[in-house]
Amino acid sequence: MSRGIVVGIVTTGHDVADARLHRTVAALRRAGAEVWVHGLGDPAKGPVDAKVTTSPRTGRFKRYLRSLTWPWKGRADILLTIDPDTAPAARLATRLRGGRWVADVHEDYRELVRDRSWVRPAMLAFVRSFVSFLNRVIARADLVLVADEHVPPRDAKNRFVMRNEPDVTVLPPMPAEAPGTEAPRALYIGDNRTSRGLRVMIEAVAATADDEVPWHLDLVGPVATGDRDWFDARLREPDARLITFHDRQPPRDAWRLASHASVGMCLLADTAAFREAMPSKVYEYLAMGLPTIATALPRVRRLLEDEEAGVIVEDADATTAALRRFIGDDQFRWHLITGARVAGERLRYRPSPYDEAARRIVELA
Repeated sequence: MSRGIVVGIVTTGHDVADARLHRTVAALRRAGAEVWVHGLGDPAKGPVDAKVTTSPRTGRFKRYLRSLTWPWKGRADILLTIDPDTAPAARLATRLRGGRWVADVHEDYRELVRDRSWVRPAMLAFVRSFVSFLNRVIARADLVLVADEHVPPRDAKNRFVMRNEPDVTVLPPMPAEAPGTEAPRALYIGDNRTSRGLRVMIEAVAATADDEVPWHLDLVGPVATGDRDWFDARLREPDARLITFHDRQPPRDAWRLASHASVGMCLLADTAAFREAMPSKVYEYLAMGLPTIATALPRVRRLLEDEEAGVIVEDADATTAALRRFIGDDQFRWHLITGARVAGERLRYRPSPYDEAARRIVELA
């Protein structure tokens, strides 16, 4: 039924190494669709089995122009957009040229703009109103995919919650054994910015630099512009010598680092954008058998406490204490590792929401 269907994916704001993009493409390919992607970054880091083209990153004005023109690129039976700013052009293009439009909404952007340095206080009300307008346009797409139940638009005529759960096809196997404690490593994969715990992670690991058993930290993902100067200067300090920055990596390469990691990190701030979130990385850490050190977002706390697979912390000092206890308390460590590995094995056999989303997408044609 789906053979020969072409799905075109356009993103003016996401790198083609984006993990959710990779998971979506993998599911579409399993559903029999042909896929092309046009976005940002290095095409070599884009999804496998898709035709990937990219353009350089640019300023906000040129991005706005791209949001008006990129949905007209290429030919596809189904156009899938990721960024809200492309919604008006996507709706117009599919109505005039034919085809169906799918909008994939990764986050509650109306709340997320509060955390963006380019949004000045005087602009905030206008920007949030504009995002509300875009959400109303998105609600009229042929299919709206949202990353979680709380993510708008909630009144879309055809809405499916495509949660950020692991797709084991883009993850390596869970390591057969947990790593030892001789050179413990913490891992973070995602957007590196203050509101997502960047400074807390660095300070917590740096505090162990002169311990008998110091921690290493692997950071994977882009650094926000507003944090870049601080980040570069901080990593030059002697106590940050065991912190390694890997920049942006495609999911397969990023998750290979998990085979050498002892814990995963998810230290999101308690903001309106994150409060009801369930970050995909927590599921993925568990799928790789990694206990998680996380802040007390309600759903994250509930998952880790139910699975006995992590530690909830408030700040850098508490994170440092958790890292030190993980090394110094064998019973504590193995209790968390066992919980994480049991939860991870269960996650790996759970049906993927990406496959259900792909089925719905190809059926639109």
